[in-house]
Amino acid sequence: MPLSTQSQVADDQYVFVASLDNVRNLSNILKAIHFRDHALFSATPNGLKVTVEDSKCLQANAFIQAEIFQEYAIQEDSLSFGVNLTVLLDCLTIFGGSTVPGVTTALRMCYNGYGHPLTLFLEEGGVQTVCKINTQETEEPIDFEFCSTDVTNKVILQSDSLREAFSELDMTSEILQITMSPDKPYFRLSTFGNSGSAHYDYPKDSDMMELFQCKRTQANRYKMSLLKPSTKALALSCKVSVRTDTRGFLSLQYLVRNDDGQICFVEYYCCPDEEVDEEE
Repeated sequence: MPLSTQSQVADDQYVFVASLDNVRNLSNILKAIHFRDHALFSATPNGLKVTVEDSKCLQANAFIQAEIFQEYAIQEDSLSFGVNLTVLLDCLTIFGGSTVPGVTTALRMCYNGYGHPLTLFLEEGGVQTVCKINTQETEEPIDFEFCSTDVTNKVILQSDSLREAFSELDMTSEILQITMSPDKPYFRLSTFGNSGSAHYDYPKDSDMMELFQCKRTQANRYKMSLLKPSTKALALSCKVSVRTDTRGFLSLQYLVRNDDGQICFVEYYCCPDEEVDEEE
C-alpha cells in the first residue's frame, strides 16, 4: 500500500497514526453512529472509541480495536479530540466507494495533538488526496452509569430476527415497549401506532435466541425517535445483545463483522421514557 510506504520520519511529528487498507471498514462503523454532527474520538493503545450523544438521553459508542488497523501507533497513554462526523464521513468516502473488484480506498489518519487538525491521506488506484479537518474542544461524555452488576435482564439475538421484528411492528408508534420476563411472554416488543397495538414475541428457546437471562419481569418504554438511529448498527450487525438495568436503562450492543472478517462493536445506551406497571 503506497500510503504505508511513506517515510516513517514524517510520523515523528504525529502523536497518533492509524492506517487501513480498506477505508470502508472504518466508514461503515462510523455511519452506524452518525445521528449528530459532533463526535468524540478517544484513542488508547487498545484502539479507538468514537462517541455520539443526543440530549443526554442517548449515547452511541463505536469500538474499533487496534488490531483492525494495518498500522496503529499512539505516543500517549490516551488522547481525545472532537470532530464533525459529517465532514469526516464525506472525506472518507471522497472517492465514492469503488465498485471495481479488488479496488479499495486506503487511509492513513494522523493527529498531532491539541489544536491541530485531523489529517487524512487517502489513496485509490494511484490517485491520492489529503484532507485536513479542524478538531474541536471536547467534553467528557455522559456517564450513564450502566454497570454489568446492575443488569437485571439480558438476551442475545441474531440480528436477522430483530430486523424482522422491526419490519412487522408499527413504526408510526412514538414509543417502543420492551418486556422481558422469566415467564411468558419472555421477550416482547410492542408498539402503539396508528394501526393500534402490535406485539412481537420471542420464546426463550427460539433458534433466534442465543442467550436468555431474566431475573424479574421488566417492561419499559423508550422513545422511538431515540431508538431509530440504532437501526443503522442493526443493519450491519450479525448479533445484538439487549440489556436492561434496575433503572430500566437500555443497552443495545451490536457485533459487526467487517469486510475482512474482523469484529467491531457498536453500543447504544438509551434512557427509559417510562416504566410500565406489571399489571398492565
